Amino acid sequence: MKRIFFIEDDLSLINGLTFAIRKQGYEVCVARTSLEADALWEDGKYDLVILDVALPDGSGFDICQKIRRTSKVPVMFLTAADEETDIIMGLDIGADDYITKPFKLAVFLSRVNALLRRSDNFSQPATELSSNDITVRLLKGEVCKGGTLIDLTSSEYKLLCMFMENPDMVLSQEQILGRLWDCDENYIDNKTLTVYIRRLRMKIEDDPGNPRKIVTVRGMGYKWSTASV
Repeated sequence: MKRIFFIEDDLSLINGLTFAIRKQGYEVCVARTSLEADALWEDGKYDLVILDVALPDGSGFDICQKIRRTSKVPVMFLTAADEETDIIMGLDIGADDYITKPFKLAVFLSRVNALLRRSDNFSQPATELSSNDITVRLLKGEVCKGGTLIDLTSSEYKLLCMFMENPDMVLSQEQILGRLWDCDENYIDNKTLTVYIRRLRMKIEDDPGNPRKIVTVRGMGYKWSTASV
């Protein structure tokens, strides 16, 4: 049975939608606060996440970003936050769909079903990452540029995988440093990270002085750009 994680604080909406979703044959797990969501996310496995932006103790945007650090599960925002900037932010941080209130139940269920049909693909572990002429064969630990093997250090390989697993998402230095270890399992610092990125660019960019794959986002961090180069 497909499991849906529903993060919403409006009790009347919870009651109505969980009833409708369960009639479709799905299981629903509900969290009404960010704190509850964090605990239930750690304890469970889900095929779809539906969440509101405004929660009593935090933001659904923050929850979505946390989920995207560890999972490719489909995420749908269901919210009254209908400003264009909110919609753009939700999609940019990794949501797969964004529905604004009020909405038609039939349309909502149709979009839920569409995302769940894709969830099997999301749950399968990737064996290959590929974009912008770079391919990472995860099972072999190999990296190719234009079909030619390139030699990366362990830290460069981890850094490249981190970027390619989060395409077009800005990763702050803090996010990267929190997940990247050097070969001796010591945390690296900002200066070392800058060196790693420069060396990685030298190996994968066509023009390292004008990088088009690992892009610096001023004041925010770095991102792997999937735009045509």
